[in-house]
Amino acid sequence: MTTLTAGEVEVTPPRRRTWGWTRGLGVSGWLSIGVLVLVLLLAVVGPLLASQDPNEGNLAQGFGAPSVEHWLGQDANGRDLLTRLVVGARTAVIGPLLVVVASTILGTVLALAAAWFGGWFDTAVARVVDAVFAFPGLLLAILATALFGAGLPAAVAALSIAYTPYMARIARSAALRERGMPYIAALRVQGIHGLSICVRHILPNIRTLVLANATISFGFALIDLAGLSFIGLGVQPPTADWGAMVGEGLAGILQRYPQESFYAGALIVATVAAANVLGDRLTTRSEGRS
Repeated sequence: MTTLTAGEVEVTPPRRRTWGWTRGLGVSGWLSIGVLVLVLLLAVVGPLLASQDPNEGNLAQGFGAPSVEHWLGQDANGRDLLTRLVVGARTAVIGPLLVVVASTILGTVLALAAAWFGGWFDTAVARVVDAVFAFPGLLLAILATALFGAGLPAAVAALSIAYTPYMARIARSAALRERGMPYIAALRVQGIHGLSICVRHILPNIRTLVLANATISFGFALIDLAGLSFIGLGVQPPTADWGAMVGEGLAGILQRYPQESFYAGALIVATVAAANVLGDRLTTRSEGRS
């Protein structure tokens, strides 16, 4: 590794390991990764493996008990629960992923720009972030669905905007700390362009923290979107979705058939718990590095 010189001070840029973020996760961290990978695989290939139509049912077989043909039983409309849970994974996961990807990219770009340019630009970004951060994300999503109609696109767009300040605030603090490191001054003395320094040096050294907050945000976004589907503003019936299934299963609970709400709710809880545990582990590792 090349040693850089800034004046009379020798500075060596920190070494970056491609898979360094996986070190020190512990058993809980790896179990959380396993759960999230299984959920993602279920979302990707699950609908392709479904042997039954998730929207086709038989009212005469409503609340059917588990059987050889219907392993987890049937819902109020006689639809196979296992098939709807498997197919519903795609709608339950794709929305939060879109929210996290959009908010992480936008928030990180704003954070790097604010940390690099500083001055009035940093102040302006900080004030805008604070203003949007004070507005509840779920309320913004409800307003968006009221204006543009119920469904996933409006809710995802609204939550992406609402989550951006959270990502920007965390990334900005880390980027400001990294920008003050001696090796950054050495790179600037050498005349390396600011964009190159941000992309090749600052961003790789804050990526673990960014990934940690993106992972935690995925869990929160899943809860928010599931909540919207629960009250009928997210994914619309008859499309299978975990949040919508929790709401549709309420009638079954009153008739002593809680399976639909229980299974869908359990999948939501397990996914969110795995995302939070992994995010906490990554955050701890990032703080230990700093």
